[in-house]
Amino acid sequence: MSYDGRAVANYILDFCTEKNRRITNLALQKIIYFCHVWTLIELHRPLVKQDFEAWQFGPVLQHVYREFKDFDKHPINRRAIRLDRKTGDLVVVEYDFDAELTALLPRIVDFYSQMGAGDLVEISHVVGGPWDMVWNHAAPINPGMIIDNELILEFYSRSPEQFPIQ
Repeated sequence: MSYDGRAVANYILDFCTEKNRRITNLALQKIIYFCHVWTLIELHRPLVKQDFEAWQFGPVLQHVYREFKDFDKHPINRRAIRLDRKTGDLVVVEYDFDAELTALLPRIVDFYSQMGAGDLVEISHVVGGPWDMVWNHAAPINPGMIIDNELILEFYSRSPEQFPIQ
């Protein structure tokens, strides 16, 4: 089962609040991406149902970016919301992960949330990596270029020691 990127974002924000770690939109995007990477590798399935796009500063879930763009470079201090179709109210996007994810996600988020946004951008830009292959190509560069899950899985499966979560 794959999840809404906003639910994953809220999980990460809750985890980081508990650890007293302040997370910007830029850092959040990269942490979601690496959670997705490791879920593909460890559980053989995508974490997020939406596609990551190659943007200037790395992989981005556009709808999560829009949700928190007003924070700019400041730490995020609220949770992602959605429209409740039954009531018409705006509600916080909830998460209820299965047991495998509940065991895996804390290790990933704990590891990557200790890094600064600049470091997360740097490791998501690794030469030959999925973002690099999509962003740096012969065609015009523009936002909206999809980073395929197969490309992510193929690259990170080859070199997991460079991106440890243990």
